[in-house]
Amino acid sequence: MSFLSLVETWANALWNPWLLGAFLLVGGWYTLRSGLFQLTPHRWLGTLKRSLRRPSTGGLTQAQALSTALASTIGTGSIAGVATAIFFGGPGAVFWMWVSALLGMMTGFAEKYLAAAFREPAPDGSFQGGPMCYMAKGLKRVGKPLAAAFSLTCVLASLAGGAMVQSNSISTSLHAAAGVAPISSGLLTALAVGVVLLGGIGRVGKVSETLVPLMAGMFLTGGLTALFLRRSCLPAAFSAILQGAFRPRAAFGGYTAALALRYGVARGVFTNEAGLGSSAMAHAAAGGSTPSEEGCWGMVEVLISTLVVCTVTALVILTAGVYSPADALSALADGVIPPEYLGAPLCAASFGVTLGKVGPLLVSVSLLLFAYTSLLGWGYYGERALSFLWGNSRAVPLFRGVFLLCVVMGSLGEVGAVWQLADLTNGLMALPNLTALLLLSPQVLPCISSVNVVK
Repeated sequence: MSFLSLVETWANALWNPWLLGAFLLVGGWYTLRSGLFQLTPHRWLGTLKRSLRRPSTGGLTQAQALSTALASTIGTGSIAGVATAIFFGGPGAVFWMWVSALLGMMTGFAEKYLAAAFREPAPDGSFQGGPMCYMAKGLKRVGKPLAAAFSLTCVLASLAGGAMVQSNSISTSLHAAAGVAPISSGLLTALAVGVVLLGGIGRVGKVSETLVPLMAGMFLTGGLTALFLRRSCLPAAFSAILQGAFRPRAAFGGYTAALALRYGVARGVFTNEAGLGSSAMAHAAAGGSTPSEEGCWGMVEVLISTLVVCTVTALVILTAGVYSPADALSALADGVIPPEYLGAPLCAASFGVTLGKVGPLLVSVSLLLFAYTSLLGWGYYGERALSFLWGNSRAVPLFRGVFLLCVVMGSLGEVGAVWQLADLTNGLMALPNLTALLLLSPQVLPCISSVNVVK
């Protein structure tokens, strides 16, 4: 059995049905017990306004914390991840991305609330925290083993899903758009990431605060323009999404609802990170905010990354006419995937249908910015997890070297193997975090009900 087949077998065994059920269970638990809190924006919009008016008391500002979290979530998952979800799971995968995002808004609230509630001072006077802290401090008997398991798998996920996936998407996009050699793009990306990581979370936050609004605005403007030009195809796209999600047997070229569920939830989680616990580390570094405020910002993070950005990407792909479900399944069966279906190139070709030569260029530039900021966020997450495991920050320089090496290796890897490895490591990281979120729900749920309407 090849390495790719082995990783795919392990990833499928982990996700089907255990991890799929766990994500939906935890998100559903918080959703029902909170009275559908994410669907009552009049209850939490005032909380967000109040947190923006309060100045930072150390660490990241609220805008920097949110930008750093969004920098890792609005990454290649928003472009290449959506394309691979549709390719492997069919149009119905988009529906399950929506479901995972709606439920994930409450999962995101819980982990950001806990991260802020259990954060601690950092050596430089700022704040630090994350799942490893609320596990170790909030849970008695199982807290420390869960924290160690989370930290170890977080380090692995930062190297696979963080470093390798992002750099792989950059290299494939640049190679398709401009013929840039993968090794060249890998080395340049590693250099650019290394310069920022040397400055710590403060520099990561400043760079993210600058790039995230720019890249999101640019991509959404292009995507909405493409959808306006293809608006007559939107009803058929929504029909394909809904029918592909619920038909138990083969639909739309042979895809099944089971495939749609598996890849829709997996890619949705990869995009918004709700339940993984990774972006909670960025929110823990925000100064001057209350746990409830950070929880509300966690919901906004999921809303933006998946329900807005990923939806635009998916609809552009499904309305462009480049993607054919029957041809995609045929390619999977033959084991030979056409270049135009390899993640980012599928998205670029779809944008090019309506925007011409500007379309692939827009996707390439957006992908470069998305992936670069994701690399910065995941680099910090890996450092925090390793520091917790090691007991200090002495291992950080070694980790940075390994992380940058994985950036170069990812640029040379095969796209299918890289994404399967990301699914596996993300799943392993999610298990201890989802367990902790369920066990700590009695500490979170009463605080959700106390979030009042602010006029």
